[in-house]
Amino acid sequence: MREQKTRTGSGGQDHVTAAPGGLLDVLRVAALVLGSDGRIVLWSPEAESLLGFSAAEALGQDAGALLVAPENRSRAHELFDRVRTGARWAGIFPLRHKDGSSRRVEFRTMQLRDARGDVHALGLGTDAETVENVERDLALSHILVSQSPVGIAVFDTDLRWMRVNPSLERINGVPAEAVLGRRVREVLPALDVEAIESRMRQVLRTGEPLLDQQTVGRTAADSEEHAYSESYHRIEDANGRVLGLAMAILDISERQRAAAEIAKARERLAVIADAGVRIGTTLDLRRTAHELVDVAVPELADLAAVDVLDSVVNPGGTAAPRADRSLDFWALALKASHPTDAIEATDPVGEPALYSSSRIVTQCVREARPILLKNVDDTAIRRIARDDSVAETLRHAGVHSYLAAPLVARGEVLGTLSLCRTVSPRPFDDQDLTLATELAARAAICIDNARLYERERDIALTLQRSLLSQKPPPHHGGIEVASRYLPAVSEVGGDWFDVLPLKDDKVGLVVGDVMGKGVHAAAIMGQLRTATRALARLDLPPAELLHHLDGLATSLGDSDMLATCLYVVCDPRHGRCELSRAGHLPPALVDPDGKAELLDTAGGVPLGVGGVPFTVEERELAEGAVLALFTDGLVESRTTPVEAGLQRLLRLLDGTRLPLEETCDMLLGALDHEPEDDVALLLARHGSSPGRRDPGQRKRP
Repeated sequence: MREQKTRTGSGGQDHVTAAPGGLLDVLRVAALVLGSDGRIVLWSPEAESLLGFSAAEALGQDAGALLVAPENRSRAHELFDRVRTGARWAGIFPLRHKDGSSRRVEFRTMQLRDARGDVHALGLGTDAETVENVERDLALSHILVSQSPVGIAVFDTDLRWMRVNPSLERINGVPAEAVLGRRVREVLPALDVEAIESRMRQVLRTGEPLLDQQTVGRTAADSEEHAYSESYHRIEDANGRVLGLAMAILDISERQRAAAEIAKARERLAVIADAGVRIGTTLDLRRTAHELVDVAVPELADLAAVDVLDSVVNPGGTAAPRADRSLDFWALALKASHPTDAIEATDPVGEPALYSSSRIVTQCVREARPILLKNVDDTAIRRIARDDSVAETLRHAGVHSYLAAPLVARGEVLGTLSLCRTVSPRPFDDQDLTLATELAARAAICIDNARLYERERDIALTLQRSLLSQKPPPHHGGIEVASRYLPAVSEVGGDWFDVLPLKDDKVGLVVGDVMGKGVHAAAIMGQLRTATRALARLDLPPAELLHHLDGLATSLGDSDMLATCLYVVCDPRHGRCELSRAGHLPPALVDPDGKAELLDTAGGVPLGVGGVPFTVEERELAEGAVLALFTDGLVESRTTPVEAGLQRLLRLLDGTRLPLEETCDMLLGALDHEPEDDVALLLARHGSSPGRRDPGQRKRP
């Protein structure tokens, strides 16, 4: 019985009251005592509650006559005689309630003797149905606790073990008798006992349960760490008296591992999806390699490098091993997730290097298969590095796991993707190998596309430059010229220009642009340029020359291949020029006073459309005037509309009296972007070069 509170009585004395036990309150055990004659001499309040008779109604009455139905009285007398002689009896006996109904009462009976030696019979009884319900609940609770796969523990208010079920014995690796009466910290010190006991005290204090609290640690059952889910509940009796604490423990290590595997699978899918978006955004070999390491770090590795064979970078290079089985490589990209000396120890990016036959990168390329070193030892790290000093640097940088995946595209090995883990403690596994191989395969296709594209671009550029005229002489009679050609950073197009000496000291100026890219566009350009030079020798008017070029373009048999062209015939002797356009941008004219304007003549249609006549216009060409012919790459880009580019060009030319060569450099230098399209620029001045600017000349904006 637990002391609950103190009450002061009227006489000034303290009386201690106690909180009743919850189970007894449920059972409500009735007590009655019979004298040797079978009459009731003691009657408890619980007996009144159970059978309905008050003490006044029951005391002194014959128990058999008052409480037992006639058909049961002989059995009652028999049992009473046995108890009077000292025997004990326990069982269920039906008694009559005051309302006439029958009540099944669970009895425990025994003999009593008073101070005079008289014999009495004590009966302790409670409602049999209530007892059966309690017994059923207790049995069910016992089965649930003892057979539950969940570990269950009961603690007292001092946090000491009172009960442990078999499942928790297995989880703890300690038998129940070794933990009872002890605290968690005494039995399982490898767990986070501070956090566990803090939760227990909180639940005891507040009564609020704590559910699914997670703890990671080791028990005596296993040397490996496990993850546990714990739920805490305060135990109270029917009157709210705190009896202790119940804790349910579930080993969720497998669930955690499964969740981690699912998370890793999702991460791998995310990396692959990311790679599809981020790798191969351009047809630039080095940029593609950098995009690959950007995806690999830090999602897959702490350090990533891309090395390709010399033949990938240099079309004339070799992919075959040397006599000593070493290979010529180029380090294209390198990235680390954090500052590390390993960066300095790797092969320099952008430079050629000879990798020995013993290196893993060389083996990966030679055998065309991925190589995984889950745990890097001293021997392995020497095969990763190019020499002993670099191996020592990598060792100090913490390289503990390594993976190399070949870059294979269209059946050809191009190089490797090398991955290291330094900060991340987890070594690479087979799933990481699969992911790295997938990334390498995707990137290899992009790298090969970039390589093939660069080769085609180089071929197209070589072809185009061979077909373009050599730098024209600066003077053609009374016309001074300067020119520039700037190929696009991506695909080379079919832009061209030409300066053609004509009869009677006239000069023909041509600028054209084949619509398309690559070798095909350059070849078409070469045919049109050759035809233009041949037709110009016939001294044809500009419109008629374009008409013949249109017929040639139509006869080339490629309906999608069109070209624009601007042809200007300058007559310095008479100070005029004739011009005709085939869908090309108009030229700009800077008059002797420095005023720039566009000669917005009839535009015509591109060459290759066919059937549409071209017109010719004549304009004055004063002494000192400058004509500027150009292709759209000079004035148009993704961010600059052609109209805005033309206005900017006029602002740059307006008031300019620089020599033509300097004017060309100024116009190209004013480009706010790397050209996305080829740029052809041809300047022609009527008369000699002005040399230096006059002191009073206006500065260009």
